Amino acid sequence: MTLLHYPGKDLEAMSFAHNYHRWILDLIKPYLGSHVVEVGAGVGHFSQLLLETPIDTLYAFEPSANLHPLLSTTLQHFPRIRIHSEYFHSELLDNPVDTIAYINVLEHIENDAEELLTAYKALKPGGHLIVFVPALPWLFSLQDQSVGHFRRYTRKPLIRLSEAAGFHIVQARYFDIAGILPWYIHCTLLKNTLQAGNVSLYDQAIVPLMRRIEALCPPPIGKNILLIAQRRC
Repeated sequence: MTLLHYPGKDLEAMSFAHNYHRWILDLIKPYLGSHVVEVGAGVGHFSQLLLETPIDTLYAFEPSANLHPLLSTTLQHFPRIRIHSEYFHSELLDNPVDTIAYINVLEHIENDAEELLTAYKALKPGGHLIVFVPALPWLFSLQDQSVGHFRRYTRKPLIRLSEAAGFHIVQARYFDIAGILPWYIHCTLLKNTLQAGNVSLYDQAIVPLMRRIEALCPPPIGKNILLIAQRRC
């Protein structure tokens, strides 16, 4: 995971995905303990949502030289934040933590198996790992390449990867089935990248409806995967 300079422009576009990010947040809230690590915090869009919850401390790790200053500016007024301009490692924490979150980050890490072992060591017994990643390798696109993705995942291999690191799987579900076709056409087939206008339109028109539908009927497939795992006590 050597990202001295983050190459993507997706963070600006995804800053318009307000409903999408709140959907993720509401699904992971029950697994947020008092002390939370966010690996790959970017410019702090999701960090701000995490800080709306009653956690005591958020450790935000962002090693990219071009993103860390923006992250520091975004979060400078939050007293519960600890910002690290480094790659995540358990030795950088004073004590084991309750929760470690990788929100659209694990796909950027070449050795994801080693990364999950690092996360396991940094968690308290009973602590939770939260992983949100892009799904379906056949959707891999110019957009994925341009932002430094090594892969897209499928559910069962991601479960096996987490179990190999020692975790007990709490849940692993596909997410955003409606996003598959637009992504395939716009990014995979036509080789376009994300644009703020497209993200905002999808976020406002489609996400609220799909959130209600997927709450009633979890999809058998989706553009992303949300995995919650627990360090064994």
